[in-house]
Amino acid sequence: MADIAPVLKAVVPAAGLGTRFLPATKATPKEMLPIVDKPAIQYVVEEAVSAGLSDVLMVTGRSKRSIEDHFDRAYELEEALRAKGDDDRLASVRESSELAVMHYVRQGEPKGLGHAVYCARQHVGHEPFAVLLGDDLIDARDALLTRMIEVRQRYGGSVVALMEVEPDQISSYGCAAIEPADEDDVVRITDLVEKPDAEEAPSNWIVIGRYICDPAVFDVLEKTPPGRGGEIQLTDALRTLTGMPAHEGGQVYGVLFRGRRYDTGNKLEYLRTVVQFAAERPDLAAEFLPWLREFVSAHEASAQ
Repeated sequence: MADIAPVLKAVVPAAGLGTRFLPATKATPKEMLPIVDKPAIQYVVEEAVSAGLSDVLMVTGRSKRSIEDHFDRAYELEEALRAKGDDDRLASVRESSELAVMHYVRQGEPKGLGHAVYCARQHVGHEPFAVLLGDDLIDARDALLTRMIEVRQRYGGSVVALMEVEPDQISSYGCAAIEPADEDDVVRITDLVEKPDAEEAPSNWIVIGRYICDPAVFDVLEKTPPGRGGEIQLTDALRTLTGMPAHEGGQVYGVLFRGRRYDTGNKLEYLRTVVQFAAERPDLAAEFLPWLREFVSAHEASAQ
């Protein structure tokens, strides 16, 4: 397929209320909760940049100013660290402000993911773009977004990341009906269902928080009524695109992802993610893992 526009921009919806983490998120965005010593949202931006997307639009809401501050320069802090000769921490502070060209737009009302993506229309224009959800962290060793961009360049249309789960998990996600394409890790999506009951799900493949959207999605979102939960669902718009011809920006493909994904959307998964990241940190693992083993052993002994 010729003349497929390159993917150059990333959109990161970050306007959610974070109610699952109250009271911690009363004044602090959930996206700023740390995974060890770096906020979750920075891992997402780093992933976009590593895939070649240095133009990042953050869709924010009220009480999200600290996200903007995090990706801005902190001159007083930098000067204090420089005066102390603390070069390592100085570099870590500067890193976030030098990652990408950051842009921000406000989602005035919490109308759902589809509406958050629609808020990016003016910035994105008529170009394809990536959408990265902050609740899903993809291991830096697994180049999922890069692969999705490759698939978009070959097939056109939109591309979503799919992951196989056990039937009892399906009702928490959007689920895809799929058919084979020309590559082992690529499928054509024929239908999408938002949070179906397990017995009604078209497959065990769920949509995770990575998308490459054709700009045709904006016209579809404009006409998409509120769906499940009274919100405008991106899944519903992508479902419409599955039935549209390719020359109108239709067709949706899936990349079957079998790598490492960390879900930080609820407290239990967030804690698991922090432990996993800490256990793989060279500067922490040597002390953290022996302590963790001892803690688990003592806990099991006391429970008997």
